[in-house]
Amino acid sequence: MTAPHRRHLGRGAYVYVRQSTPGQVEHHKESLERQYELAERAVGLGWARESVVVVDEDLGRSGASAEGREGFQRLVADVGLGKVGIVFGIEVSRLARRNADWYQLLDLCALTDTLIADADGVYHPGMHNDRLVLGLKGTMSEAELHVIRSRLQGGLLHKASKGELRLGLPVGYDYDEDGRVVLAPDEQVRDAIAHVFARFDELGSARQVMLELIEEGRNLPRRRNTERYEQKLWMRDLMMDAAYPPVER
Repeated sequence: MTAPHRRHLGRGAYVYVRQSTPGQVEHHKESLERQYELAERAVGLGWARESVVVVDEDLGRSGASAEGREGFQRLVADVGLGKVGIVFGIEVSRLARRNADWYQLLDLCALTDTLIADADGVYHPGMHNDRLVLGLKGTMSEAELHVIRSRLQGGLLHKASKGELRLGLPVGYDYDEDGRVVLAPDEQVRDAIAHVFARFDELGSARQVMLELIEEGRNLPRRRNTERYEQKLWMRDLMMDAAYPPVER
């Protein structure tokens, strides 16, 4: 276990906060609170409160890749610029689930004399024993992601084998009480979809149909998440859902 030195305390303490999905952000409040409380831990280790930077732009984003995670990219950039004295994450999986991203951060931290802290302790990636522990944690985090994916995929395949798998349907289709795919019960929805297909049969081009609908100012139905059409949302020039049905017309 490594203790922070004055040279570390003179730089920022970055607290990285992330949860993988919007649902987790909304419902898993305890995990979120624990991550934000790392800011107090930084103060307890000697950092001035104004030196603590909370990086939470990646709430609701997966850690499987650094792509699209602006918070993580900003963190890595600031580490490379020597602005960071320590990086806090409640666990390795919050920072990265992919070893390529994890080792990029480790290498930068080692070069810039930056510490990494999780719920178990404080580590220096430039020290052999600490790097060994951090590397093992990263490998376990990536393996855990593979196990989670395998379980989810296995569950989906099992439901599919029993004919019980239900996927989100494009505009114009719905499930009946017996779980069968049927045309949407809303006549406005059915008429709008029928109009799109009728115009496509005549024009032979989805682009031309779209341009015509825009010119007419015609609204098309769009499903919000998996809701039924009692709460439908009508929008302009959004015809691709309608033009890609899951079954033959």
